Amino acid sequence: MCVCVSVERAPGRAATSPPSPALLSPVGPGLAFIAYPKAVSLMPVAPLWAALFFFMLLLLGLDSQFVGVEGFVTGILDLFPGKYYMRYRREIAVAICCLLCFIIDLSMVTQGGMYVFQLFDYYSASGMTLLWQAFWECVVVAWVYGADRFMDDVARMIGYRPFPWMKWCWSFITPCVCMGIFLFHLLNYKPLTYNNVYVYPWWGEVIGWCLALSSMLCIPVSLIYKLFRAKGTFRERWDYLTKPVWGAHHLEYMAPDTDIKSLASLTPGTDDNKVIIFESVM
Repeated sequence: MCVCVSVERAPGRAATSPPSPALLSPVGPGLAFIAYPKAVSLMPVAPLWAALFFFMLLLLGLDSQFVGVEGFVTGILDLFPGKYYMRYRREIAVAICCLLCFIIDLSMVTQGGMYVFQLFDYYSASGMTLLWQAFWECVVVAWVYGADRFMDDVARMIGYRPFPWMKWCWSFITPCVCMGIFLFHLLNYKPLTYNNVYVYPWWGEVIGWCLALSSMLCIPVSLIYKLFRAKGTFRERWDYLTKPVWGAHHLEYMAPDTDIKSLASLTPGTDDNKVIIFESVM
């Protein structure tokens, strides 16, 4: 906020016109794409700083895209580890995912694209949606799969057990913090606005909540569907659904004769800290 106001009040350069709502916006796309570029243009050697600034934005966007695409593609391919094997299937899946994202993002470079971008950013890419996903992610890892079992898996991969503090974070601290902030956001919810001037109509908020619920409802709906399709009592269904299923690509990295608990004595950075890959006959 101080940066934007100081830019507007720069002597002899920007004080001739009143501050625009986009420049006074403390957060949002207006800050990165309007206020900061104007601030850069008023600096000495402006072309150099402008090139560095937008190069930084490019690297930031690529880094965020790597996380989203790799997480989505890995989850899809893990559902079919050996059934539909084909050459370059990962590359094809990544290409299809990027193409779909490109088609959707074309709506954000139109004349009203900033309003579409703000809608996606507010409801489906940040805030309550991420907090909801992070809460259930911790619950599933720590309480359904088991924090101790997950610590054993990490020990197999890196050669030593993480600090016990991580287990407490997965089990208690992180889910409590995520749910607390989620409830705070929910109780203090306000209609979406752009630059504190334009208020989205009711149908715009409906579209936004549809975007948010499309990912938020996947967890409870999938749980209810799986429990309904399973057989037996509720306890038998729960035990069946929460029992890990190890595939051949998991078993080849497991050490059948090694006590994972013994890896707790190893510390990072020592010569004894070496990961041994055991090949399974399966």
